[in-house]
Amino acid sequence: MQTDIRRLLQSNGIKLGPAQRRRLEWLAERYGTPVMQTGTELSAVDRGVIIVAEPPSGARAELFCRTLHAGCVVAIPFGENPAFDFLKSKLTEFGTVGPCGADGPHEFWWGSVEWPTRGLNGMSSPAPPRIISCYRQGIDEAPARRLRKMLERFQLDFDIQPIATEAGDRIGCVEKTDLMLRMWRQHRQPLLFVEIDAVLRRSPLLPVSLECDVAVHKWNRWEMSARTLYLGTSDATEALLQSWQQLAAMYPAVWEGYLLDQAWSLVSSQMPLDTVWLPRSYHALTGEFAARQATIIHNLPATTGDLGPDPDFAADLRVARRAGRTGARDSLIVLRSPIISNKSVAVILRDVESRDARSVAATIEALTSAFARDCGGYGHLELSLCSWQDDVRIAREAAALAQCRVLEIAVGQTVTPDIFCSLAQR
Repeated sequence: MQTDIRRLLQSNGIKLGPAQRRRLEWLAERYGTPVMQTGTELSAVDRGVIIVAEPPSGARAELFCRTLHAGCVVAIPFGENPAFDFLKSKLTEFGTVGPCGADGPHEFWWGSVEWPTRGLNGMSSPAPPRIISCYRQGIDEAPARRLRKMLERFQLDFDIQPIATEAGDRIGCVEKTDLMLRMWRQHRQPLLFVEIDAVLRRSPLLPVSLECDVAVHKWNRWEMSARTLYLGTSDATEALLQSWQQLAAMYPAVWEGYLLDQAWSLVSSQMPLDTVWLPRSYHALTGEFAARQATIIHNLPATTGDLGPDPDFAADLRVARRAGRTGARDSLIVLRSPIISNKSVAVILRDVESRDARSVAATIEALTSAFARDCGGYGHLELSLCSWQDDVRIAREAAALAQCRVLEIAVGQTVTPDIFCSLAQR
């Protein structure tokens, strides 16, 4: 299977890194042999993995999604490209694997019409994650007692710890991330954080079954909620926790979901973070219809009041998160060079919306490969995709604040092997 997948990718000019290939192989083992869809003409199959490398038009995307079967999974190897956003909006997104350096400088996206329980049902039952939670020390401990009894009934391992806070203060994001990082380093096993007032209806096995680094629910498909958070055992998981903890310490007044979002974006650009977007059954609210079949129910009214939205969350980032990708204000990929240098270069790839997906992907690959061959004395590279002139302006301003050298490239423009060396000599 691995050899067949490598041959399929090579023959179609698709460059995936090791972590992205592992996810594709994982899908193929459970749902069937991958099928490549060429051009913009899409056709559904009964089951299997459908690799879509060119974004279809709106009408074709609608028709394709209507004919998809529940046993199919759609994989997009160039998921960073906003041209695929419309197709993604018609599907349920399951996960994203971040760029894998110069070997796989793209975001791998996968999803379908509904959660793929068919493939998961045939798997051996995994060991459930250890449940972790916290509550304010000295306050009513009834919710903690209820959660303990619930977890004991399911025979789940758990750590429920009191957190000391100032009188009247809620547990802050800093305290939560401190707990998660401490538990992660202590146990070195998959963890699932839930709020102390959560109700578990069944054993939460889905995230472990999916073998990911992190799993989180996105409220309204873009607001990351920290009320249910699965943590794997990889270095990428630890990097996410560390980044989230640092951001929480720097900005204690900012909503924890927004800080988690920013930590996710930062880590995804630097290492292949394998993310699963949890279904609503892992984040149902008390009293709503979805709670009847839910695994985890939170003691919240059916409103977004306690989950955001943060009015400072930029509208263009909302669009990107709905599509499971980084946005124009974020770096798609950050590459570090083998030399020690405080010089950095910010590459702005413009005209992304006006060119086909293959041309965008080829330019990304040419730039990252050139930097890997000859970094020109720069310590690291940050590459951002910009569709519009406003995106270019924002990216330039961010690069200037970070004291980065700016290189602006149009999609399809010739990228020479010594482009960064030549830039350094100007």
